[in-house]
Amino acid sequence: MRAPPRWLLRVAQGLGIAWALPVTMLGLAAGLAALAAGARMHFSPRDLACVFQRVPWGPGGALTLGNVILDTGDDLGRPCHTYAHAAGLAVQPRIQLADHERAHVFQYMVLGALLPPLYLLHGGVSARNRFERAADRYALTGRGWWPWASD
Repeated sequence: MRAPPRWLLRVAQGLGIAWALPVTMLGLAAGLAALAAGARMHFSPRDLACVFQRVPWGPGGALTLGNVILDTGDDLGRPCHTYAHAAGLAVQPRIQLADHERAHVFQYMVLGALLPPLYLLHGGVSARNRFERAADRYALTGRGWWPWASD
């Protein structure tokens, strides 16, 4: 199958960013508060996201809100375990946290403000959550970030 023209991809990305904007604004508010507490910010074109690192609250790891990634660490490119591996449900190689979070950015660009309630309805932060399984699948293979793709 041929890839769509670059201009069409850019239009789709722009529409997705606009669709995710309500949640992105929440992420930006949290990120700006984190800046005041010592976090740092940069834009990641690859992730289509504004990334805040060294966010001083939370249990560790990262949280994506629209096109914003809030990361408690120094480098989003660090390796981490998949949710299934961490839960003892599978033995899988480590993934890059950035790849996992990029999948969530893509999910937001399609589902917009519908994603948070759907995420919670599917179990919240859990290895059984289809959104987390899809993000792990994408981080492992580079494909399959859509939560209703076959596992």
